[in-house]
Amino acid sequence: MTERDHHNLEGLARGLGWASLGLGAVQLSAPDMVRHMSGVDDSSLSRVMVPLVGVRELFHAAVLLGSRRPGPWVWTRVAGDVMDLTSLGCAVSHRRGKRRRRTMTATAAVAGITAVDLYTAIRAGRRPWAYGLSLHAAITVKRPRDEVYGFWRDLENLPRFMIHLRSVQVIDQRRSRWIAKGPAGKDVEWDAQIVEDRPEELIAWRSAAGARVRNSGSVSFTDAPGGRGTEVRVELRFDPPGGMLGAAFARMLGEHPDQQVRDDMRRFKQVMETGEVVRSEGSPEGVHAIRQLRQRPAQPVMSGGRP
Repeated sequence: MTERDHHNLEGLARGLGWASLGLGAVQLSAPDMVRHMSGVDDSSLSRVMVPLVGVRELFHAAVLLGSRRPGPWVWTRVAGDVMDLTSLGCAVSHRRGKRRRRTMTATAAVAGITAVDLYTAIRAGRRPWAYGLSLHAAITVKRPRDEVYGFWRDLENLPRFMIHLRSVQVIDQRRSRWIAKGPAGKDVEWDAQIVEDRPEELIAWRSAAGARVRNSGSVSFTDAPGGRGTEVRVELRFDPPGGMLGAAFARMLGEHPDQQVRDDMRRFKQVMETGEVVRSEGSPEGVHAIRQLRQRPAQPVMSGGRP
């Protein structure tokens, strides 16, 4: 799949999100009209189900429009479509006359929507490089490009500024073993390999086959304008531990993956420019998203009861 195809697919997924938003709004604001148009206005059960379906559509809209990679979330719409087709199929067998025709028309419309949803979901699943999350970050480091590249190329330096990494062990010029902090305090380990290495320009890597955490990434190095050092741009793609549900839970805890990557890049800048991560008594871990939620003004370190 080309990059243009990818953008078109994501655009289609977002379009489905807007469609869900519109459907949900109508089903909640005018449920009687929806019941009449679908031919189920004589059913007491429909008085409960139509608003519930509206709430479900708003959920679809939230996940599709709120995700940077909405393609995989289209499967939630497919599941909803199957439920709707099942309900309408049962309704058709119990309707007569005009109500039956309206219900059949509604069933045909939902079937068409299902086809679009299924096409989008399958296409999103066929991308061999499709990951749950795709993250980007950039920063300017006031150091020469060869020095910045050399520091990153020694992969064992990465845990110095990537706070989620416990260690990276270099096996050979291409292969390495990574250990990261996982959910519930359990470590996650995988092997990775460098797939492209252009000195002072680009390093790209991906996890080896069978890795528990499927991921890939790249970092590029260019001269910053005006001789201000080196521009470093990072792109990461990975399936978070626990899947998309795990990523959503992490956001609730203040550990949004985008924020983590930006924090990592700020720590990288500090290490390159000062030799260490800047810390304070109020934030001893350095810049860390969840720590900032309860961060307080720094106080002098007490020694023997006196500052």
